[in-house]
Amino acid sequence: MVRYDILIEDTGETYRCAETRSLLEGMEALGRKGIPVGCRNGGCGVCKVQVTEGSYVARVMSREHVSEEDEREGRVLACRVRPTSDVHLTVIGKMKKSVVRGVETAGAPTSHST
Repeated sequence: MVRYDILIEDTGETYRCAETRSLLEGMEALGRKGIPVGCRNGGCGVCKVQVTEGSYVARVMSREHVSEEDEREGRVLACRVRPTSDVHLTVIGKMKKSVVRGVETAGAPTSHST
């Protein structure tokens, strides 16, 4: 089975994804985080990502969440695409704020008031 390296640019997280799994399934199978998880079937749009590098095979996606232009430009649902090479992506779905906020707060110094 062929596996590809997937980089979530927002968090710096990387994981290996088998060619038989969607980008979302591969992330979940390894217990990783970075791409928000919703319905897992393309109906909610929560896992929308921008593929910035690499190639993939896409299954049918709801036009409510991914327009034809989006798809041509690499804006896809992570639950509906399987990698065919190493992939770099950024999160652009509805839950992007929670992904980016987690990274920003993880590296920020904490302050305590007395």
